[in-house]
Amino acid sequence: MIEGRCHCGRVRFHVSDTIETALECNCSICIRLGTIWGYSLIENVTIKSPPDGTIAYSRDQKNIAFHSCKNCGCTTHWEHLKPKADSKMAFNLRLSDPAILNSIRIRRFDGADTWSFIGE
Repeated sequence: MIEGRCHCGRVRFHVSDTIETALECNCSICIRLGTIWGYSLIENVTIKSPPDGTIAYSRDQKNIAFHSCKNCGCTTHWEHLKPKADSKMAFNLRLSDPAILNSIRIRRFDGADTWSFIGE
């Protein structure tokens, strides 16, 4: 299980899946957030937060919403706004135990230009 939390601890996530790779993206939002995303099927991820504990941000086509803690501002996860049966969601691995990041292969993705993996 992977667990993570925002700085103040009000928003937490629990993942009951094994994660072998993570993604570091250089698109206009991810580069600013400084996130490293882990992905799992929606049913494997539990987000624990007070009611209205996060603020959601969506842009352009409004396919996904990035969630950040309203109290400390840490971006914790993103989710599909119109999920399908096999949809995944992402959680910010920088908010989990650093040993987890050390045990996972981090793939770099060029979301700013080529929409492909870098150096592979």
